[in-house]
Amino acid sequence: MNKLKTLSLAALALIMASCGGSSDKDKENAGQEKPQVKLATVKAESVAQTESYTATVKSDVVNNIAPNTPLRIEKILVEVGDQVHKGQVVAILDETTLSNTKLQYENSKLEFGRAEALYKIGGISKSSYDAAKMQLDILAAQCKQLAENAKLISPISGVVTARNYDSGDMYSAASPVLTIEQTNPVKLLINISENYYKSTKKGMPVEIKLDAYDEEQFDGKVTIVYPTIDATTHTFPVEITINNTQQKVRPGMFARATINFGDQNHVIVPDEALVKQIGAGDRYVYVYKNGKVSYNKVVLGKHMGSNYEIISGVEPGEQVVIAGQSRLANGKEVEVVK
Repeated sequence: MNKLKTLSLAALALIMASCGGSSDKDKENAGQEKPQVKLATVKAESVAQTESYTATVKSDVVNNIAPNTPLRIEKILVEVGDQVHKGQVVAILDETTLSNTKLQYENSKLEFGRAEALYKIGGISKSSYDAAKMQLDILAAQCKQLAENAKLISPISGVVTARNYDSGDMYSAASPVLTIEQTNPVKLLINISENYYKSTKKGMPVEIKLDAYDEEQFDGKVTIVYPTIDATTHTFPVEITINNTQQKVRPGMFARATINFGDQNHVIVPDEALVKQIGAGDRYVYVYKNGKVSYNKVVLGKHMGSNYEIISGVEPGEQVVIAGQSRLANGKEVEVVK
């Protein structure tokens, strides 16, 4: 009986010892469950606030040339692609109507002379005199208008971009005879985020690159800053002018415009620190403090090599997690490893 009691006590001691050992092991395992992370201390740097925009080159001035009245086109003197100068005759119109109107005017002039003489001696009434004078004035105006339309003259220097008729055609108001576009200078119209409204000034330099000319750079400048913000897109239009004395830049070309809005001090973080939220485009960074991490949403700026500019979400001097994010959550205790 004493032997049996001794064996029971030994078994109980063994069980207790076993339980005590498991408890210590559990504590040890619990200590190892803290996610291990690597950190990097971030700092602020001066970053150039440059933005690039795409646009299509447009003519600074577009002029559609046409007569005031339907007339037959006697001869068109230019072709598409021709360079023309201001004041150049580009088309000659049929002058038959002008000739007939001139004859009518000369005849009306004689009749008015007779009416004027009779009116002075009381031979006709004032109303008859006024009617003769009005008829003369009307024909004079018609002669002037037809004379102005006898030749079509370019009001600008530029290039012919459209010819809608041939010599001998009858002009109709459906389309102009010619379209002439001024190609020096040319312009771009871009939309800039309202964040840069205060920084956008007339006269600012702009770097222009065109697909047609590989890496060649063209110089432009801001010429118009529109005063209203689009309530839907929160952008405002800006017009950029490009000096085109060599006529290399053509309307319709695809262009990229880069503007420097000045330098600002922003935090720089390594690429490895950024975490993308699943199902959304938001970016986050885990910030370490006092043994725990916080899940901070950040606003990204420029991508610079292996780093990102952070507009907001992380302060200079803070430590961010650059490895081990897969097991982290907001407020999680972590173990820092070198």
